[in-house]
Amino acid sequence: MDNPASAAILTGMRDESDLLIVGGGLNGPALALAAAQAGLSSTVIDALPAETALANEFDGRSYALALASQRMLARLELWDELADHAQPMLEIKVTDGRAGEGAAFLGLHFDHAEIEEGPMGYMVEDRYLRRALWQSVDRCETIRHLPGCRVTAQEARPGGVTVTLEDGAQLHGRLLVGADGRQSGTAARAGIRRTGWRYGQTALVCAISHEKPHHGIAHQFFMPSGPLAILPLPGNRSSIVWSETDDAAQRINALSDADYLDVLRPRFGDFLGEISLAGDRFTYPLSLSLANSFIGDKLALVGDAAHGVHPIAGQGLNAGLRDVAALAHVLTHARQRGEDFAQPDVLARYQLWRRFDTATLAGATDIFNRLFSNDNPLLRAGRDLGMKAVQAVPALRRGFMREAAGLTGDLPELMRG
Repeated sequence: MDNPASAAILTGMRDESDLLIVGGGLNGPALALAAAQAGLSSTVIDALPAETALANEFDGRSYALALASQRMLARLELWDELADHAQPMLEIKVTDGRAGEGAAFLGLHFDHAEIEEGPMGYMVEDRYLRRALWQSVDRCETIRHLPGCRVTAQEARPGGVTVTLEDGAQLHGRLLVGADGRQSGTAARAGIRRTGWRYGQTALVCAISHEKPHHGIAHQFFMPSGPLAILPLPGNRSSIVWSETDDAAQRINALSDADYLDVLRPRFGDFLGEISLAGDRFTYPLSLSLANSFIGDKLALVGDAAHGVHPIAGQGLNAGLRDVAALAHVLTHARQRGEDFAQPDVLARYQLWRRFDTATLAGATDIFNRLFSNDNPLLRAGRDLGMKAVQAVPALRRGFMREAAGLTGDLPELMRG
């Protein structure tokens, strides 16, 4: 993963790619691989150093991949490498209550056996997913990875786009894609504003080891301060995404590991036996953030650069991968028809496809968080009755499961299995 940017300046060579992708998290390399399958070349400009992409230590970060996302990774020829490290989510149990008091009742129980397609999703650690993506990128002759590089300027021009790196190197392409997160410099430089707000909540994220097996069951426990997600990992381990008010989260995160666990235990319960930390602890302030446009002049945004939602439904990465699959679908079909895929009418198809879906997801997660993150007795009664009603109607349960699995709506080709 050498960085050839400075060499490009010294030799005076023009650096041309079909796609210039800014952002080396997960969506950036996924898009480069999807574009490669369509015969398009990419340069991925990654602010992170090369060693970060291939780090093998478990740091506690994991992702809930919906079934549609798993299908996409299989189509990108990544799943064989990931399957041994993936934990199927066979059931989801949703409860409502207060810390230390246990659940009010079993509000919802989703069992994958009720849908034909299989597990609703899989839990995969960040280290395995990131490594699989970048190793595949390294093997692909039509993708260049520029680690440790930052973009300082971008300019749409007739026939393409040019970006300038910190060291003065200029790269040229036909389409610029921002995959550079909620604080997207790509979007900002294009003058694209964002709409959103803070929730006054912070997510405490970690992984734990526990005595008893989880049997592939994911738990979502709604408390007045915010939801607690317990997501199964391979072995007797689970990923924790635990939302608290900003002030409470700051106090909890400042505690020692032992005291941190003492605060977690009454929220977590004892159904998995004794617990201990596995890996590092993280905090993420929670907010809603939507780009006012997903496209610009020879520009498209994907993932958190386009939308950031509350993690209450675990759909952040899945929504980003769906962006990637949709953009790849639009670009591929435009190319097959002989169209210039960077033209406004082509990019408008991508925006039309994804903007409504992501706005709907953002609205749904916002409403769910506001409905459940409180202790209003009337709202508690209403939401518990609502969950009980869904539980009583098999067709509604299956609809929720298919939605969680990413199987509803107009699926891009990469997600169709």
